[in-house]
Order: sequence, then C-alpha cells, then structure tokens
Amino acid sequence: MQNMKDRISIQVGLSGYSFKIQADNAVRSSGWMSVERVFTTSELQKRYSDVEISVFTPKCTLVPAQFHNPSGARATLADVTYLSESDPVDSVDVPEFGAVMIYSNSIGETLSKVVSETTLRTDGSKARPLPELYFMLRQIHSLDEYNKILASYMDGYLYLVIAQGKSLLLCNSFQAPDFTSAEYFIFLALKKLQLNPEVTTICFRTPLTEEQEMSLYRYFKSVESL
Repeated sequence: MQNMKDRISIQVGLSGYSFKIQADNAVRSSGWMSVERVFTTSELQKRYSDVEISVFTPKCTLVPAQFHNPSGARATLADVTYLSESDPVDSVDVPEFGAVMIYSNSIGETLSKVVSETTLRTDGSKARPLPELYFMLRQIHSLDEYNKILASYMDGYLYLVIAQGKSLLLCNSFQAPDFTSAEYFIFLALKKLQLNPEVTTICFRTPLTEEQEMSLYRYFKSVESL
C-alpha cells in the first residue's frame, strides 16, 4: 500500500455514510453509519493531508472531452436521466480516459455539503464532493487483472465500471432494488461484452454481506472488497 499520511475517503448516500482512514500504512474503516451521527463523528471534524468525498448519485454521464460543451451540459445530462429544475449540474475532467463526467449531486447533496464543510485538508481547503463513478474510474487502472470489474451497490443502485487493459468498456449505473437485481445487471453487462466471470475477479468498493459475497463466488473466480 502506498504510504500516505492521514488520508480519509468518505462515501455519502441517501441512507448515511462511511469512511476509511489510511495513516502510517494502516487502514481503518467505519462501516455504514446513519445520517444523524454525522455531527458526532470525531473523525469528520479533523483535517487530513488528503480528503476524498464520494457521492452515490446515478445522475451522471461520461462524454469524450472533445464533445463536451459546458453550455449544453444540463441538456446532455437530461438526455440520460431525470433532472428537476432545481438539480445542480456540474462537470469534472477524467483525463485517464480523455473524457468529462457531467453529473448532479442532488441525491445526497445536503449530507455531502456538511461533510465537505467539516472534514478539511491540512491547509484548510475543502474537498469537492464527486460522483462514486468518478472515483471508480480513477481506481479501475489500479486493479491487477487484464479484465477489470469494479462495482458499488448502495441505496438501490448498482454502479459498474468495466475495463479491459487500458480500454474502458462500460461506465454506468443501474436501478436495482435488491442485490439479485444488481447481479442480473452485472451478468448482463459481462455477456454483452463477452467476458467470462469464471476467470475474472470482481471488486466492490462498498461492503458485501456474507450472503452477497458467497452468491458472487458461485460465478466469479474471486471477489474482493477494496
């Protein structure tokens, strides 16, 4: 593991949040915590060398950088997901894939703002809350295998990124009210991309129950939690 002093990664969703602290080559995870605990969690009132805030929002889309038009960002996002008039729309560069992610943090927006105001970097600057899919794209290249499958499941949505070598094959979210539905979308994506799960490892950024992990092991070579 890379030695990085006082690094915190926070995931924020509708039902709550979790965090992972990396310090002195040790990692400590909080597990999923309810929203009302955010003001009493001492770890969120500190400063860290690096702060990462991930928001579980399905309201995002990835476009090639050369086709990104900032003035048309809302219309581009509205083409693939429902947006209310009050939904904020923003974008972030994903240089690893020569792309721009257009997104709305309207889901989990209040909680992510609270976290960004209280959990600061050492120099006092604030971390920008960004979509879970953005951080998945940033992490996908760190997976060792040639066929790379990275997933998160939270609040009834599956977030899925699949790459082959350095080529991105899929970056999308799927409404999945239960984990069986999430598995359906995973296997559907693998079938369309002609990838064999029996020789592939699937990695999850969100915690898996023992039952969920065993279900995945029936199909995949290996299951890892990051």
